[in-house]
Amino acid sequence: MPTTIPAIVPAADLVVGTGRLRRFIGVEHGAAVSYFFVDNEPGQGPDIHRHPYAETWVLLEGQARITIDGETLDAVAGDTATAPAGAWHGFKNSGSGRLRVLCIHASDRIIQEWQDEPGVLDIPTGD
Repeated sequence: MPTTIPAIVPAADLVVGTGRLRRFIGVEHGAAVSYFFVDNEPGQGPDIHRHPYAETWVLLEGQARITIDGETLDAVAGDTATAPAGAWHGFKNSGSGRLRVLCIHASDRIIQEWQDEPGVLDIPTGD
């Protein structure tokens, strides 16, 4: 049985809106994970939210103040942190330069609930 070789997904195809945020939804590409590639200015970052699966952050550049279930962690480039499934979490760029983070979702789709806007959001796929 022939194997299908997945195609390269160009970064430009993953851009959300007009900013520098990129979103990869795994189910659209035969992958078991999804991710956000975040590129934020100082003070920027997602507000408190949660997922029914774990989310892992790999800090590629800059500094972040991460909140997980009310605990605050300070991370720098090269660090990795994980929020467990169901934990309320978020992060902000706490440095003076850009923050670049790969936010890996242990799911083939992105499912989240914002603390200040209750109700689960299942980010739709292109299907």
